[in-house]
Order: sequence, then structure tokens, then C-alpha cells
Amino acid sequence: MTTPQTPASAPDQPLDLVGIGIGPFNLSLAALAQPLSDLRVAFYDQNPAFHWHPGLLIDGTTLQVPYLADLVTLADPTSPWSFLNYLRTRERLYPFYFSERQHIHRAEYDAYCRWVSQNLPGLHFNHHIDAVRWNPERVLFEIDYTQLDPEGEADALGRAYTRNLVLGVGTAPYIPEPLRPLAEAPNVPVTHSADYLDHRDKILDAEHITVIGSGQSGAEIFLDLLRSRPVGRERLHWLARTPAFAPMEYSKLGLEHFTPDYTHYFRALPEPVRDQVLPQQWQLHQGIDRHTIADIQDELYRRSLHGGWPDAVLTPGVFVRTAGRVGTTRVELHLEHTQQGSRSRLTTDAVVLATGYRERRVDTLLAALDPYIRRDSNGRARVDEHHRLVLDPSVKGAIHVQNAETHTHGVGAPDLGLAAWRSAVILNALIGRTAYPLPHRTAFTTFGLEPRTQPRPQHAVGGTGSGGTASGGTGSGGTGSENRHTIPRQLPVH
Repeated sequence: MTTPQTPASAPDQPLDLVGIGIGPFNLSLAALAQPLSDLRVAFYDQNPAFHWHPGLLIDGTTLQVPYLADLVTLADPTSPWSFLNYLRTRERLYPFYFSERQHIHRAEYDAYCRWVSQNLPGLHFNHHIDAVRWNPERVLFEIDYTQLDPEGEADALGRAYTRNLVLGVGTAPYIPEPLRPLAEAPNVPVTHSADYLDHRDKILDAEHITVIGSGQSGAEIFLDLLRSRPVGRERLHWLARTPAFAPMEYSKLGLEHFTPDYTHYFRALPEPVRDQVLPQQWQLHQGIDRHTIADIQDELYRRSLHGGWPDAVLTPGVFVRTAGRVGTTRVELHLEHTQQGSRSRLTTDAVVLATGYRERRVDTLLAALDPYIRRDSNGRARVDEHHRLVLDPSVKGAIHVQNAETHTHGVGAPDLGLAAWRSAVILNALIGRTAYPLPHRTAFTTFGLEPRTQPRPQHAVGGTGSGGTASGGTGSGGTGSENRHTIPRQLPVH
């Protein structure tokens, strides 16, 4: 391993912002930061290139958000990094126009994001972040990284200095505790949905297949398997904890929960109220698209046209108590029905866990900063209205977070439709001026009896150039799963 002659940034010429992780959210931030000449930025990711949720790019699957929820449009429709401009560069504007699509294919969204990542300056793939520290003497964050070679092996060490950070490290696949030993054991046919396409052929070879999870991913995988099995010999089980295979809340007023207005309202609620409300909103982001539900019912009905029922069992309201191996290749699931209180066993040859994602823990990465991070009564980091961690006033820089603030900002935190807005909020706060004007009202619904307007941008905490003013604090304190606007993405930092 070699040490670079020149680090990515020196203490006398620090960066204004370093982003850790390059998924859709930090890619949005990088795209909107690019035209701001008074902001020096760099973004790092340990993966060799951008690739969005490759294990679930099933043929024909679409986003559950309209194409306007790209990386930039809802903050800057004139940006060269918009989805429409991507289509223009590919000479596909007219085909898209005549397709009359609001919701684009996931594979196309992935290709669009990769186009941005390949053309946007300041992105550094194959960089593993090792440690982050606050240097009070230099009034800077120090970031140690390892540069990786094309095979993913350590190639060189480096250090970057920055006034501010933004964490966009994404989410990690969640495996329920009873199934974790089986999923981690070699040669056991238990696969998380994040890796579905990598194992699809092997899963289809299994005599009996069980899908666990009632969200959009579980529905899409069940439908894909159903369409691929012989009529009358489907041998499929679909199990879910939820009381029903329920449609996602997609009414036009219901969608206003994914607006800045609702985000402001939710953040202003007392912490205990927020914790009570979030579980009740599961159908806002963990339900199934109504078209997918219709396709499943249509496929099941088609298979019953000539008499008999398809060999497919769909059972909601069930959870896995324990699980174990039967012989060398089979899995036995011990099930309990929540409402009936009854129990049974299911032996299967392959299990697909569509059990969602959880916010990635960054405790190891931020271990040196832990004494500075202010936490709520449940030990979670407090996040202010500008998506900054609330830090000890001795830290003059800011640490912004993306998709790590559901507990403070609500169900919209993992939503692609709020990506550009949140990026604009962060950038306005960093540079201390309104680079991106934001709407004062975004919903017809008035959440609460005291309407709250958009917060005004504050001066940059670290001082970033034009319009920026150093400040001694980080602003007022405050105190996933798979979802309809998902970003279960690549895993940039361990």
C-alpha cells in the first residue's frame, strides 16, 4: 500500500463540504452544488460505480414516484442534471413524450443516475472512509480514507479536510432475528430481496418457494415468481406480518404527507408523539402499489380459468417465531397467526426475505465524534430543521444527514420526491444565502392548527465563501424500511 504525495485537500485549502456515500440523495446534493462556484465539494463512496438497488431491477418494475422526482427538478427545473435533459442527450425525448409515462422504469432511473454520476465532477468512487474526526485547532473535520484498486483491495491512504460533512450512507437490508442465522449460514436457501436477481435462477429451481414481506418488493417478487411457474404447480407461499396485503396510500391528499409542509409539522411535534405516529403510517410507505396488486390478482385469476385453484397460498397476519434447517437444503418456518393465536410449521425449499431496510448505523465511522453529538431520550441523534446533527457548540462545522432522520422528520425522510428539496435546504444553510428559492407552501392540507412556514436559511456554520458567515453553533435542536419512494441502495461505508 502506498501513501499519496498530495492529500485530497490540505488544511490551508479545505473543502467546504465532503459527502460520505453516493446514492441518490448525495448525488442530488452534488448535482445541485455543482453550479455554486463558491462551494468546494467532494463526495466519496467505496463502490466502484453508482448502481441503484441492482437486486430489484426486475423487468417492468417502476418507481412509485413521478419522473419529476428526479435528482434536481423539484428544486431547479433548469438544471442540466434533470431526467428530461438525460432523455434529450439520449435522443429519447419524443419516445418518452408519446409513452405518456408518469412513473418510469426502475432500470431507467438507475441508468439516469449513473449518467449523472459519470459526468458530474467531484465524485470519488473506490474510496472507503476509515474515520472522521473534529480538529478543534484547525476548526476542520479530518477524514481518513483508503483508496481501493479495481478489485476492491487497499491501494493508497489519504486524508481530506473539510468545514462541513453530509452523511448519505443509505440503508442496510433488514433480516428478522429468527431468520438471521439461516441467512448468514453458507448454502442455506434464504435470500434477502436486495439480492433477488443474483439468485433468481437458483430460487426458481426450488420445488417450493416462500416469500416473506408485504411491501412493494415482496409483491413484485411474488408476481415475478408466479409468472415463472407452471400453471397448477406454482408451489408458492406469500406470508406477511401486516393484517392485509394492503394498497399503498396513494390518494392525492394522502400524498401530501410527502411534502415539506408535513415535514415541518412532524418535526415540531413532541418526541413521544412522533414515535407514536410513525408506526401508524405504515400504509403511506409500506403498502403495495395498486397496479401490482391488480396484476397479482389477474395472474391468479388467469390460472383458475380452466377449473381448480393455483397452488399459491397468500397469508397475511403471520410472523415467523423461529426457523431451522431440515436436512441439508430445506428450511422449516415456525409460524404464528397474530389474530387467531394459532401456530403451524411450513417446510420450504427457498425463502426470499422482502423484510425491508433499516437506517445504516454509523457509530463506528463517527466514533470520534460521538462525545459531540446531542441525543434524544431514546439515544438517537437530534437533527435540526436544516437536517444537521445537533452538536456541542465547540464544533463549528456542520454534519448534515440524508435519510437518517425519520425519527425527527417523518415518513418523507427516505422519499425520493423530497430529495431535491432537502438538498436545496442543506445548500442554502451551508452558504448562508438563498441559492435555491423554496416554496413557502406545498400542500393544500393544513397540518395542525398553527400553520408553519418554511424556515429561513441560516448562515453557513463553517463559513464557505460568498455569503457565508462562521457561527458558533449548529442551530436549534429538535427533538426505513422499504417504502413507496424507496432508496434501499448500495452500501458505501462499513
